[in-house]
Amino acid sequence: MIALIAAAAMLGLGYASVPLYRLFCQVTGFGGTTQRVTEAEAQTVAVASKTISVRFDANVERGFPWEFRPTQTTDTVTIGARDMTVYVAKNTSDTPITGTATFNVEPAYVGKYFNKVQCFCFTEQTLRAGQEMRMPVLYYVDPAILEDPEARDVEQITLSYTFHPIAGETANGLDRTASGS
Repeated sequence: MIALIAAAAMLGLGYASVPLYRLFCQVTGFGGTTQRVTEAEAQTVAVASKTISVRFDANVERGFPWEFRPTQTTDTVTIGARDMTVYVAKNTSDTPITGTATFNVEPAYVGKYFNKVQCFCFTEQTLRAGQEMRMPVLYYVDPAILEDPEARDVEQITLSYTFHPIAGETANGLDRTASGS
């Protein structure tokens, strides 16, 4: 009976590990996971007098027929002030394709200070054949970064996105659900 209970608990923990890990990363910024805030929360943030450079990076999964790039490579932002950048995606195939973006920041330990108010990465994006779309990101760097001895001297944060096809879509002619990707 004890072995059965232990096995059931381990099975339950296995199923819960992914959502628990995701929650842990969102709360702590672990692994460069950024924070998500509402517009109301963003309006309450005090603006500091210090600036920081933000570098923007864009990638697509190998074989994914999209072009993806930021409209600017870097921006100098005031810590605590909301800012916006725009990424551009273009479907270079002759069929509609839906993708989703994964993201992180570097250095990874500042992820907990990088807050997104609005982002295309929160939802799946579908582009028709040949369609190009501008996708904004509204963000700010939390002034609490200035109180962190490890992070306060960071001069540049890199915000990186990688687009992937969603399950069932094709990348390089392969059905992702059939190939186990």
